[in-house]
Amino acid sequence: MKDNNFEKITEKDSLYDHLEQMSIHELLVNINNEDKKVPFAVEKAIPQIEALVEQVVDKLQKGGRLFYIGAGTSGRLGILDASECPPTFGVEDDLVIGMIAGGDIAIRKAVEEAEDSTTQGWQDLLDKNFSNRDVLVGIAASGTTPYVVSTIQKAREMGAVTGCITMNPGSPLEQAAEYPVTVVVGPEFVTGSSRMKAGTAQKLVLNMISTSSLIKLGRVKGNKMVDMQLTNAKLVDRGTKMIMNETGLPYEEARQLLLKTGSVRLALKTFFDKK
Repeated sequence: MKDNNFEKITEKDSLYDHLEQMSIHELLVNINNEDKKVPFAVEKAIPQIEALVEQVVDKLQKGGRLFYIGAGTSGRLGILDASECPPTFGVEDDLVIGMIAGGDIAIRKAVEEAEDSTTQGWQDLLDKNFSNRDVLVGIAASGTTPYVVSTIQKAREMGAVTGCITMNPGSPLEQAAEYPVTVVVGPEFVTGSSRMKAGTAQKLVLNMISTSSLIKLGRVKGNKMVDMQLTNAKLVDRGTKMIMNETGLPYEEARQLLLKTGSVRLALKTFFDKK
């Protein structure tokens, strides 16, 4: 699964040296200066992100699902994005699914050699009844992780839409995915520590994919999360104020309507249907 015919930018030496001799202030300033480069790198990849999101929206509208698959930091970021979709947008728990090499235990603790398997990722997908109706996005800063690359290859062979998020142009992952997103953030502040700029870039791209897709699926009204789950007092208060602004109801009436209907969307529909 290794390919030495491309430059692995994520492994290049840091632009900084003698880090241990820097003051805390110098460390923070220099890390921040590197982080500033990330949004500009993501901006250059917007055409690629757009092409992938168009495919995601199409498949989700037709009853498909969105899968993320990764190892280590990349896998954890995919799981984070997937896990935030139900409470934010009120979608089913299995619409966006994050998977990580080594299984759930690897969310908190590294699982040795899990990312080196070229068969386990595909088995993990089959356990979720993955089909060519779904979309698979592989996440790997290096673009070489066997667990991810092999699974993307298998999914593409079966006719599923495949995308990826990587930081190395020309990597095996970029070549394997039909809709690659390659964000070149450059060497990390600590050489090879792709949890830093690479991880930040991955988080930004994942935000863009899931948020824009679910907006296009009608899960936002205006700029409000009208389908959010009412899982705590803060969200109930936020939803109540949304209803107040739309209907003119006093706070307590709006709150009771929200609690009765279970969502801002249903509360507004109930209110205006009576008009």
